[in-house]
Amino acid sequence: MKLSDVQRRLQAPFSAHLVGWRAAAFNKDRSRAMLLAYVDARAVQDRLDAICPDGWSFELSVVEGAPSPTVKGRLTVLGVTREDIGEAGEGERGTLKAAASDALKRCAVQFGIGRYLYDLPRQWVDWNDQKREPKVAPGLPEWARPDFERSPGGAHIAQAMDQLKYELPVDLELQREVYKHLKAALHSLEPQRSGQQEPAGSAAAGQAA
Repeated sequence: MKLSDVQRRLQAPFSAHLVGWRAAAFNKDRSRAMLLAYVDARAVQDRLDAICPDGWSFELSVVEGAPSPTVKGRLTVLGVTREDIGEAGEGERGTLKAAASDALKRCAVQFGIGRYLYDLPRQWVDWNDQKREPKVAPGLPEWARPDFERSPGGAHIAQAMDQLKYELPVDLELQREVYKHLKAALHSLEPQRSGQQEPAGSAAAGQAA
């Protein structure tokens, strides 16, 4: 497998529930903020694990003498290496761990992972400065969502599936049973996703089969 074989999968949009928003600027009284979209380092790692679990590695080296915790990251995916600098934020986030996460995400962008987030428009929204979060988080345009989330309820299904990864039973037979029911549930949504009504009597015919 080569990098070019998986490029589209690396560049695919993340599920909406994995995209967060951080403030990049404020008005004078900090009642409004300009937000930028981001994904965290774990989402990047999960993407790499899903596509090439044995084909990627990440190395770090500390940059000495920098005014804030700074590291140099080297991300290798299927034999191709990209490098970038990661910097920590201020206050509680000013740690080498934060700098490492920043370096991983910056390197990943060079492979196309999350790069589409830079194309999202910067949005000014009402800001809760006490909670340090937007009063209402912006939505994502349709082009910034994966295909399976563009149907009604798709985002909720994706979030449930993501949570299920951490709740699957250990027993292999039980996992197969869960998979069987999930497959049947997803199959039942096909008529809705295609915008076609299921023919009358088809359910009865299916039961008869």
